[in-house]
Amino acid sequence: MRCVIARFPFDLVKSEVESKMAGIRPEEVTGACVVIGRKVFPVKQVGEVITRQDRRDFTAAEVTRALVRLGFTCHATPPQAQSPAPAPAQSESQPQPQSPLASGSTPDPFGGIGG
Repeated sequence: MRCVIARFPFDLVKSEVESKMAGIRPEEVTGACVVIGRKVFPVKQVGEVITRQDRRDFTAAEVTRALVRLGFTCHATPPQAQSPAPAPAQSESQPQPQSPLASGSTPDPFGGIGG
């Protein structure tokens, strides 16, 4: 498939992108990402590998558009691996910390000095 990334034309094939990314360790994903095989890569990292250009030269949108056209699954934000387990409910027997204002009394701003 022919596409333009950072004003340069590229002929990309899905299997070639997969083979180029096969031995690469994914960086931490904080934004747009793509699933290649069973790994989730930042799209900028993939763009840098497949185009051999500095990632400052292209946008994530350009690479995402090309990867979607090739048939890859892209996400705008990192997908959640698993939903976190719900926090255990606190029992009513445990005392809850309260501020002095919640108890109805007001603290003496002078610490008991004067009178």
